[in-house]
Amino acid sequence: MARTVTAWVGWVWFGAFALLTVGLFNIVAGLVAVFQDDKVLAWSGNGVVLFDVSAWGWVHLLLGIALTALGLALFTGAAWARYTACVFVVLNLVAQFVSLPVTPWWSLTVIALDVVVLWALTVHGADVERAVS
Repeated sequence: MARTVTAWVGWVWFGAFALLTVGLFNIVAGLVAVFQDDKVLAWSGNGVVLFDVSAWGWVHLLLGIALTALGLALFTGAAWARYTACVFVVLNLVAQFVSLPVTPWWSLTVIALDVVVLWALTVHGADVERAVS
C-alpha cells in the first residue's frame, strides 16, 4: 500500500519547533517569576486582581518543561505526543490568558504561537504519522 506524504508535514515540524519555543519562553518567564517575591496588582475594567508572581512562576516553569519535552517528542511522529501536546497547549493558553493583565505583550505572543501549534497538530498531524512510519 502506497503512503502519500504531503507537504503539510512541514507545518507539524514547524509546530514542534514553535512548541519548543513556547516551552522555552515559559521556562524563562517562570524562572524570572519564581525568584521574585512580588505581588502584582492588575486593574481591569471590572476590578482589581492580585497576582502572586512567584506562584504563577512555578506554573509557567512546569508547563514550560512539559511543553519543551513534548516539542521534542513530536519529532518522533507519535500520535500520543500530538494528543498530549494539544492538551498541554490548551493548558498553556489558559495560563497565558490569566497572565494577560500582568504581562500583556508576552502573553499575546505566546497565545499566538499556541494557536499556530494547535492548528498544525490538529489539522496536519496524521500526515506526520504516515511520513515517519
